[in-house]
This record gives sequence, C-alpha cells and structure tokens, in this order.
Amino acid sequence: MSGKIIVICGPTASGKTALSIELARRFDGEVVSADSMQIYRRMDIGTAKPTPEERAGVPHHMLDVADPGEGYSVARYVREAGACVEDILSRGKRPIVCGGTGLYIDGMLRGTDFQPGGTDTGLREGLEREWAELGPEAMMAALAAVDPESAARLHLSDKRRILRALEVYRATGETITAHNARTRQQPPRYDAVMIGLTAEPRSILYDRIDRRVDRMLERGLLEEVRGLLRDGLLEGTAAQAIGYKELLACIRGETTLEAAAGLIRQKSRNYAKRQLTWFRRDKRIHWICFNAPEAAAAVLQEATDYLQNTLYNG
Repeated sequence: MSGKIIVICGPTASGKTALSIELARRFDGEVVSADSMQIYRRMDIGTAKPTPEERAGVPHHMLDVADPGEGYSVARYVREAGACVEDILSRGKRPIVCGGTGLYIDGMLRGTDFQPGGTDTGLREGLEREWAELGPEAMMAALAAVDPESAARLHLSDKRRILRALEVYRATGETITAHNARTRQQPPRYDAVMIGLTAEPRSILYDRIDRRVDRMLERGLLEEVRGLLRDGLLEGTAAQAIGYKELLACIRGETTLEAAAGLIRQKSRNYAKRQLTWFRRDKRIHWICFNAPEAAAAVLQEATDYLQNTLYNG
C-alpha cells in the first residue's frame, strides 16, 4: 500500500460523512474527522456528528476530543490529527480525512509548523489588556511597525488576527507573514488524494441544508443546547457555533424559535458558500456532483474508480 491518504471535503450537507464511511470499507480505511465543531463532546446534533450506528463499525478519530468551551487551535488539531494519521498508517490502514474545515485540512496535510504562543502563554492575555486599554487603532499601528504586510491585509475590526500577528512576533521575533511564506515553501507532510463533494445548481445544496436544519430541530437540538447551557459547558468558541448561538438567544428570550431556525438556515447556507470558495482554490481536488440520494451508488462508484486509479497508478 502506498502512503497516500484520502481526503473527502466540501461544504456542509454535501454527503461527505456517508461517502467516507463507504470508502473506508472499500479501501480498508479509518476516518479522521476534520470538522472544527465535531471535536466537542456533547455537541452531536447541531454538528451533524455521525452516530455510532452511522459509523457502522468503521473507526473514527478526532471526534469528542475536547469539552465545549475549551480552547482548541489549528495547531492542536494538526498535532493530534497527525498522530492519528501516523497510527493508522503504521497499522497498514488507509487514513480517510473527512470534513469541511479547510484550515484544519490544509494545516494537517502540510504539517504546518505553527509558531509558539497562544491563549495558554500569558502573552495573549497581555495583548488582550493592551487592546482594551489602547484600542484597535493603536494595536494596528503597533502591528504596522513590525509587520506592515499583515497590517495592510487585515481589517481594523479583525481583532483575533491582529492579536495573533502581534503574538507571533513578540514570541519569536519573526513576523507571521515571514512564517507563512516559509511554511508554503516546505514540502507537504502527506501525499493526499482529494475528492470534493458538492451539488449543482447551488439551490440544491441550499435546500438540502434547510432540510437538515429542520431534522436537527426535530431530533432535539434545542434540548441539546439547553443541556449544555445548564451544565455550564456552552461558552467560548462552542457558543459561537452555528445552531448553538442562535438557539441560545432563543432560550434567553431574545428571539423566537421560528426566527432562530430561519437564522440557522441562513448562516448555514452562508457557511457553505464560504467553504466552496475555500476549497475551489485547491486544484488538487477532484469534484463530484452529488445531487440526490438516489445518486449515492453512482457517486460511490465514481469516487472508487478515481481513487483506485490515483492511489495505485498515479
């Protein structure tokens, strides 16, 4: 077996999970999730996390690895998912990375050497205090003095990236611009065969997203959010997840359930559009159109044929 790994990517509700499980059966594989919200425990319905029944005995990795509210970085994902991939390869199995978080997938494939520094170092807390005391204009000016390229690229309202760029420079003496340029020159850590799923025209995908949101609510998403809130677990990044943020507002009486559901549908469609924009830039991806449930067998066969040809003859 070659050391290549399989990547199944694409927008939300495109059918990635089911395809990855079927391909794992055909290629003696194990699935490594690349979803930035499925990493959280007890966030099951709203993240469309595959159930044990749906996994059908296929080993899955990088699900339920953090508590809601716990800080989770791309660097941590690259480290932990990379360890999963190495373990799968060492046992003669095929890693199948499946998800829609493009930054996670890109970082893992490259084996990105993320700079030290983060929310656990104390440096970020100091920068947060500076931001509160001095304001965004002063922080942007400080960034422009050491990394004018990043300052020119970032918007004044992008607090997170401004602070991250300053954090990297103060921790290492190297600008994040220089670091990213150096990283792009490094050979990728993994040789990947990539398949992207989508639906055309876009209205088909959007309709599928709307129906998925309805199913999530029917399955008890509101109760899931209530339980997380009751146990003090819904905070930080997890509280901003699509579906959870909107229902939190509903629980607090700030909006109606009907309005919250409509907003979840809209934000999910917007997210799918951003995902497609991200993945379309990657010319390595072989795209397959998956428009209807009855096309599942044909999609599986097309993916199988492409993988067999690329894995063993490419």
